[in-house]
Amino acid sequence: MNTAIKEQARFDARLSKEQKEFFEKAAYLGGFRSLTDFVILTVQEKAKEIMKEKEQILASERDSQIFFDAITNPRKPSKTLKSAYEDYNAFVSTQKND
Repeated sequence: MNTAIKEQARFDARLSKEQKEFFEKAAYLGGFRSLTDFVILTVQEKAKEIMKEKEQILASERDSQIFFDAITNPRKPSKTLKSAYEDYNAFVSTQKND
């Protein structure tokens, strides 16, 4: 039998009695098996949300930088782009004459 064993780590937190009771009630009302399950799943969901938001911000910043670089330091048009431009101009000029 070849099963992968996940390495585990422990996480301890101190909280007030009121917080613990509040979290236990939320776990119970939410249908979680235990306070531990509630905490792990809730924190995991929040962590994913934060990571996704941060990744979107970073992607947006990269996109902005790429766009800014393209505007301030444009490349010379390639032969293909020049050819497409000429084809477009030829097409537009024939449409004007019709």
